[in-house]
Amino acid sequence: MPMLPPGETALLTFRLHGTIPAAAGRELAATLRQPQPAGADHHRAQKQFFARFDAVLDRGPSGPAYFDHEKIAEALAGETLMLAETGFVVHGFAILPNHAHLVLHLPAASGLSFPKALDLLHLRTGTNCRRLVRPKLPPEANFWQAGWHEYAVGDEAELTRILAYVAGNARAAGLPQRFQAWPYVNE
Repeated sequence: MPMLPPGETALLTFRLHGTIPAAAGRELAATLRQPQPAGADHHRAQKQFFARFDAVLDRGPSGPAYFDHEKIAEALAGETLMLAETGFVVHGFAILPNHAHLVLHLPAASGLSFPKALDLLHLRTGTNCRRLVRPKLPPEANFWQAGWHEYAVGDEAELTRILAYVAGNARAAGLPQRFQAWPYVNE
């Protein structure tokens, strides 16, 4: 997983542990092991991979859907908005039943790093959310899938398209109206 340097904007996707069926996970991993093209073709290949990855998550038949519960979604939304206090620009986010999309910019002069901030976000939200799902989640089970998927935003036009995608993801995924209108979509 390449890690963006400060000064970049990215679409990040976090998913709950166990939300991609094993067969689909193997197919996605095989795609990543193939030789990657360079330049514009690499960017296009990343977009195609993300589309497949997100489609698997949007079908949602596998694994937990903890963010169906507003208190758990609220914990993630609050921590995401707190990133702004640490120097990030939070362009937008959407929390779906089994995953979340965040569009973040880390200014070059911030002195922060994407990996440290996102690891901290994983840790804090995982800890807070585990408390809320304790009866459903065994103590040894992971809340988040390790890591995240990142997609570097190329320019302002692409940022506009990505924010529209994030805002409309619940509708496109066929989720009930309450997900399409709920407060855990921020643009």
